[in-house]
Amino acid sequence: MTSLNLVAEPGMHSIVLTREFNAPREVVFKAFTDATLVPKWWGPRYLTTKVDAMDVKFGGVWRYVQRDADGNEYAFRGVYHQITAPERLVFTFEFEGMPGHVLLETVMLEDRGDKTLVTDTSIFQSIEDRDGMIASGMEGGAADSWDRFAELLATL
Repeated sequence: MTSLNLVAEPGMHSIVLTREFNAPREVVFKAFTDATLVPKWWGPRYLTTKVDAMDVKFGGVWRYVQRDADGNEYAFRGVYHQITAPERLVFTFEFEGMPGHVLLETVMLEDRGDKTLVTDTSIFQSIEDRDGMIASGMEGGAADSWDRFAELLATL
């Protein structure tokens, strides 16, 4: 299984995640944009995810709610700014538990035949926000999500 590569250069406002998946680009794009598929891979395994809203179009909103074993909920939301199927998604991302800390996320899907290289770049409003996201354990959560994503792609 290909592993997640995370780059967060000191002093920069960005986190860049890359990983190659064993699926054609159209299938990868569908898994990112289909509300019935997102709960099967988004977030770490110990949480369940519900898609509360997902209108994949310019200006459309998305909102996912995660729940842990104790019933605690964590909600995330954003707005789509660009959808270029099957190669690019641009949207905002905000954890509702920390309102006002909005980042801009760009997901690029590079066609590699029967594989797809995903490059996910998050631009934060401040270096402190970026460093806070890393300190929250996002790397482990992202790695788990992307492992689940690879498992789902193998079934599509």
